[in-house]
Amino acid sequence: MADLVHPARALWWLFEPVHAVTYFLPEGREAFEEAGLHGRLHSYFAGRSAPLGAVDAPPVTAAFFSFSPAMVGRALPEVWTHASPEEALAARLKGSAATLGRLLEHVDPEQVELVAQTLEQAAARLDCVGRVLAAANAALPRPTGLYERLWQAATVMREHRGDGHVAALVAAGLDGCEAVVLRCAMDMRREVLQPLRGWTDDEWEAAAERLVERGWLTDRGTVTELGRIRHQSLEAATDLAAARIWEDHPRTELDRLAAALKPISALCRAEIPINPMGLPDGR
Repeated sequence: MADLVHPARALWWLFEPVHAVTYFLPEGREAFEEAGLHGRLHSYFAGRSAPLGAVDAPPVTAAFFSFSPAMVGRALPEVWTHASPEEALAARLKGSAATLGRLLEHVDPEQVELVAQTLEQAAARLDCVGRVLAAANAALPRPTGLYERLWQAATVMREHRGDGHVAALVAAGLDGCEAVVLRCAMDMRREVLQPLRGWTDDEWEAAAERLVERGWLTDRGTVTELGRIRHQSLEAATDLAAARIWEDHPRTELDRLAAALKPISALCRAEIPINPMGLPDGR
């Protein structure tokens, strides 16, 4: 792990693609379709919110944060008429395990076991107070299959970090649309992220105007020096919120985990067609 990168961030760069295979690859789509969940809207919101139970849109809008309430409302609670939360949980695990089984076919199972076991051990020690999505995922039964275990452990870890990121955004006074607009001004493409998060052009432009008023964006929509500093502080707060679980790990153990996880992560990342997670290029 690079010395200038916080260990919590370096590890997130590596386990996030393992989790993300559930959203983009054919095995996941097929598993959701078999469960009665057709299309990205239904499969995403049913699969990711299923640990919470058959919830309505408002708590999911709050927990997912950067998605338009209107987009969430188009999916929930209607998705539960097509599949129960239990069926959605089974589908996401089945599809993710099938994807990882294909992608990691030539990776030594002992290496996969090392990563799965280490992430499971870390997930078991997480303090999920104040982190609703992490707590709901951590409470799920431990799968038995190797790839299922790897995916679920990576998912608990990334939802824990994501919950902390939401807390940092709220503390900074940002709403969901403003957070997405700011990120696109930094290093992502609006034409990719805006439709994925469901914000209208009017909502987007209004959020951009609010960021201009705060001095975070210029009138041209580019990030200001203040905006860059504020964004860096948000990322630092997210790292800090995710760091506690790794503090008792010697650097040699973290490097060993990173070395084992890196080729697994690279195989997953290479198959993900877009990057709405904000992962750096080349990871």
